[in-house]
Amino acid sequence: MAKKLTNKKPLVGNRRSHACNATKHAQKPNLQKVTLDNGQTIRMSARELRTIEKITNA
Repeated sequence: MAKKLTNKKPLVGNRRSHACNATKHAQKPNLQKVTLDNGQTIRMSARELRTIEKITNA
């Protein structure tokens, strides 16, 4: 199993119907599997991956 690198947790809120009923809803973080140069696989968020690529390519 890949090691999780990020501390992001699901964002929790309510879905609201037209009748104003509330049901719990969670938006999960966009975790991606990334393989490092040494062959180790980790899970990180897509936003973190984008930021790292931006820094390394600059």
